[in-house]
Amino acid sequence: MVVKFYLQRRWWLLLVSSMLLFELTALYFQYRLELDPCVLCVFQRTAVMGVLVAGLVGVINPLNRWLRFTAYSIWGACSIWGAYTASKHAGLQLGFIEQSITCEYTAPTWFMLDKWVPWMFEPTSIYCDEIKWSFFGFSMPQVMLAIFVLLLLTLLYICVIEIRDGLKKTGMSV
Repeated sequence: MVVKFYLQRRWWLLLVSSMLLFELTALYFQYRLELDPCVLCVFQRTAVMGVLVAGLVGVINPLNRWLRFTAYSIWGACSIWGAYTASKHAGLQLGFIEQSITCEYTAPTWFMLDKWVPWMFEPTSIYCDEIKWSFFGFSMPQVMLAIFVLLLLTLLYICVIEIRDGLKKTGMSV
């Protein structure tokens, strides 16, 4: 019998702990290495936090199809948002996009994370195009883009497996 990992709480906890590690790493970069986050950095943090919330929704009851669907939806939306902002950020740093067009803080008035949790979500740098850190030649937005793409591919893999398993259960074949 094949274990359906997406039905197990520990896999959802792995997603939560991974996203928590990314958030803690961002805070380490901000407060320990003194790399002030720009607007696009904050948007990427928000996307990571959204995936963390998706994991928490999945942890509640992984056997509940509607909770899983809700978690998948949040996970997908936040990963797409994160990939979009990371690619925009990387484009700024590589000179493909002009700074003046994209680096303004525009949060909706009903979701003012910069006011509610300023120590984590307040942009303290106005320079989105500066490269202050790199990992094997890749800037932070490029690394984050890779992370968000991996999150999307993981979600796609899980959804394909779940759909396949659902079709097998109903007697249909893939």
